[in-house]
Amino acid sequence: MAVKVLVVDDSSFFRRRVSEILEKDTGIEVIDFAVNGQEAVEKASKLRPDVITMDVEMPVLDGISAVKKIMQSNPTPILMFSSLTREGASATLDALDAGAVDFLPKKFEDIARNSEEAIRALQNKVKEIGRKRVSRFTRPISPSKPATTSSSTSSFAPKPASSTRTSSSVAQPDRSFQKAAPETTPQRSFKSSGKSYQVVAIGTSTGGPVALQTILTQLPANFPHPILLIQHMPAAFTPAFAQRLNSLCKIKVKEAEQGDRLMPGVAYLAPGGKQMMVESRGGAKTLKVFEDDSPRITYKPCVDVTFASTAKAYSGDVLAIVLTGMGADGRDGARMLKQVGATIWAQDEKTCVVYGMPQAVAAAGLSSESLALQDVALRINKELGIA
Repeated sequence: MAVKVLVVDDSSFFRRRVSEILEKDTGIEVIDFAVNGQEAVEKASKLRPDVITMDVEMPVLDGISAVKKIMQSNPTPILMFSSLTREGASATLDALDAGAVDFLPKKFEDIARNSEEAIRALQNKVKEIGRKRVSRFTRPISPSKPATTSSSTSSFAPKPASSTRTSSSVAQPDRSFQKAAPETTPQRSFKSSGKSYQVVAIGTSTGGPVALQTILTQLPANFPHPILLIQHMPAAFTPAFAQRLNSLCKIKVKEAEQGDRLMPGVAYLAPGGKQMMVESRGGAKTLKVFEDDSPRITYKPCVDVTFASTAKAYSGDVLAIVLTGMGADGRDGARMLKQVGATIWAQDEKTCVVYGMPQAVAAAGLSSESLALQDVALRINKELGIA
């Protein structure tokens, strides 16, 4: 059965090109168009598409407001198109907070010249997120005031001692189309393995921004180890994402920089368009952040690259977690970690937006546990003896 798509954009050129690209794949059917956010809300309710592609800037009702309304009335996987600017990055993160599942840079020049890379990226993302809509729900979320973030907040600003913000203080959109189990499923009970660790490394792609926020906001300020975050994301987006996480979390979150010394209670987000590796210098562990023009490596940042360097620097004292994402990035790096005695966990299929990266790790026999997203932070805290 073809994935049914509603294309939303105020540009007739972009609507036409997106439609042409999608319908080159026989597994995708564009069922209609909308020229503004309000029309998107109405057609989402009437046509019940499997996936919606959504622009951010539109007349009548903007894309972020449209996402909020759709997630309240008719939760649907939404793929945002965004410009590669600081403002575009911030707006896209707002859309993800509102309930969109993923985004693609709005590269008009790539789509216009029929770039094979752009075509594959769009088709694959639509099909993957469309497959998750195995059932349909219309349960509205309870209205609540969303938490706000300051654009002037430093990505490495000291946390006030009284800060107690967690993910529960942020208005959560209805993501029931991602879930195969009811929300009332009791939380699992975990015990620590007793193993010692020096670092936590987390790799993710599609669906990662929401997954990382869900996990990191539940970690305490006195988290005992550094955390390495590898999220497939454009260079323009990672500074804004790190800043947003830092404003929401008790731990500190910053975009990684060349020469950063790894410190406990700090999460380092790999910069978009670059690679992040761990190096041992004397008794300290520092980060090497660099441009990578190798044609052999698809992702920048790449989970495999960071995992491999972490295995070399820390040997088996690593807790590595592979979250939702397309493809198999992380599998080779996880294999290297496993060979030196590290612990590997993977997100379970039910709570993934796309069960690609975790599946690759699990199918290779590298992960020892499969965890629901809502359990990952609790499991980390238990394993490290801080819960």
